[in-house]
Amino acid sequence: MTTSVVTKEVIMETLGTVLDPEIELSVTDLGLVYGIDITNEGQMVTIRMTLTTPYCPYGPTLIADVKRAVGHLPGVNQVEVVVVWDPPWDPKTMVSEEIKDKLGIW
Repeated sequence: MTTSVVTKEVIMETLGTVLDPEIELSVTDLGLVYGIDITNEGQMVTIRMTLTTPYCPYGPTLIADVKRAVGHLPGVNQVEVVVVWDPPWDPKTMVSEEIKDKLGIW
């Protein structure tokens, strides 16, 4: 019996479904995901991400949504989200032109 090991690509695709509740754009579109580490044959996933602001009132909800989404992937038994502030999130450099347009950043 073979088990499939989750990949960073699958995790990023899954995170594309996790929306910031305030602006309704995904954490990946917003450039909030800084890194993904997969260990223990795919059973443990650590996600390094930031928030749009250290005072984001939706931070705990967003982190819980990320954990829940990735935790539902086959083979994943544990998800850790590490919130980092370096580099600081900057929508002018961390989001696509399409998202900048949606956010009104020119």
